Amino acid sequence: MFDSILNNVENTLSYSAAAMCTVTSLLCGLFIAFCYYLGSRKNQGNKNFCISLIILPAMVQTVIMLVNGNLGAGVAIVGAFNLVRFRSVPGNSRDISTIFLVMTVGLATGMGYLTYGAFITVFIGMILLAARFMPLFAKKEKMQMLRITIYENLDYTGIFDDLFDQYLSYVEQESVKTVNMGSMYQVTYHIIQKDKKLEKEFMDAVRTRNGNLTVVCGRVPALSEEL
Repeated sequence: MFDSILNNVENTLSYSAAAMCTVTSLLCGLFIAFCYYLGSRKNQGNKNFCISLIILPAMVQTVIMLVNGNLGAGVAIVGAFNLVRFRSVPGNSRDISTIFLVMTVGLATGMGYLTYGAFITVFIGMILLAARFMPLFAKKEKMQMLRITIYENLDYTGIFDDLFDQYLSYVEQESVKTVNMGSMYQVTYHIIQKDKKLEKEFMDAVRTRNGNLTVVCGRVPALSEEL
């Protein structure tokens, strides 16, 4: 079932075999890009990245076919890939895993294992979609970062506890640092709101308590997801 269509090819490649491998690579890349788009937060997948996911399996497959056991060509290809790596923007763990998936599919199709490449594409693609909609990590996705600036003469230890109990279902102090030449404190929390509709009311209550200084509420930075 998972036999290679190139087993009997020796230093030659027919048009039909090359076409089958290329078409399969493009279809697998299209399916992976579709899964990546659906699995993105509110379907906000990057268009250029999705296009790259579509064509990358075909490019890897072509490289594997051109190398075809040639050691010198293989070393040259490794050097070229390293140059591309240093000119790439670092992504989060999900993006890097998706890139590795399309490269794996390109490797499989480049060696002629079309059915296995298609199987891996569908199997892992469905896992990516299932992981996106599973409630297992819902708490982390709802989590926000709250950054409050207060005067140095205020005790940040319990000044907002009653507001947190009223508006938040989860709160954890992340860090405290001095700002503005040490005349103020900036306290950072990770929070989950009970009701997003009351966000403005919550922000107004915090501003009243901290003397109308800066209050920032937003998504938790993705730095912790990067590899």
